[in-house]
Amino acid sequence: MEITWEGVYPALTTPFTAHDEIDYPVFEKNLNAQMAAGVHGVILGGTLGEASSLLNEEKYDLVRFTVEKTASRIPVIMNIAEQTTRGAVAAALEAERCGASGLMLLPPMRYNADARETLSYFRAVADATPLPVMIYNNPVDYKILVTLDMFAEMASWPTIRAVKESTRDVTNVTRMLNRFGDRFKILCGVDTLALESLLLGAHGWVAGLVDAFPEETVAIYKMAKNGQVAEAAALYRWFMPLLELDIHPKLVQYIKLAEVATGLGTEHVRAPRLPLEGEERERVWKIIQDAISTRKQ
Repeated sequence: MEITWEGVYPALTTPFTAHDEIDYPVFEKNLNAQMAAGVHGVILGGTLGEASSLLNEEKYDLVRFTVEKTASRIPVIMNIAEQTTRGAVAAALEAERCGASGLMLLPPMRYNADARETLSYFRAVADATPLPVMIYNNPVDYKILVTLDMFAEMASWPTIRAVKESTRDVTNVTRMLNRFGDRFKILCGVDTLALESLLLGAHGWVAGLVDAFPEETVAIYKMAKNGQVAEAAALYRWFMPLLELDIHPKLVQYIKLAEVATGLGTEHVRAPRLPLEGEERERVWKIIQDAISTRKQ
């Protein structure tokens, strides 16, 4: 299925049962809520999807399940976060076999590759499959910055289509547009910078709190693109205490707790992560409940 790389793309969580297995009924419930809200695609196996904790067979089973349940209504994108070029190529090929519509691609994990090595890694994946690729640019969490000069090198590679812009520097949206025009679609990857990025010309939003609040997330995107800036800003202000849960090291646990509050998930995570408890859980739960109490229906 063709990907426009425009709109809202939830980075879906991976729900687990109490027995540490993927909870497919809960996953399907959330997936259906996302589609009902009008999201434009879904991303599997990202940070929120607990990619580093998933077995390869679980990741591919999840792709197959999602492709079946979405039934070509929206594209399904699989994240690749591998330590080796060989592993990344193998993952890309398997994603294609499982029916994924595209890939989100991180630089090599653990090894702090330089620009030449990172580009070689990206090129190997791009050459291995015709699937379109969104580069995930997140030097804050993953320590490798994909520079504008590196994007210039990739501009002639036809399958590199988009960037998940998570540098935390919102001016990078303008820099990308100034240098490349519409060659690369830009999707904001940081919830707390989403409206700013969209108003500066970003084409989409890879969202986190959408997992618990899909309707509000899609509404902000639509308002921003329709020029309803005041309305979008008002909803964004309401949303901000929740969006800030996306930029914490425990974003998985925080957003899963938000899913519990809205009936779209469970708190189960895979060790070494542990569910929240005590004062921390109470504090995050209050943030969520305070927002829900003023949520417009």
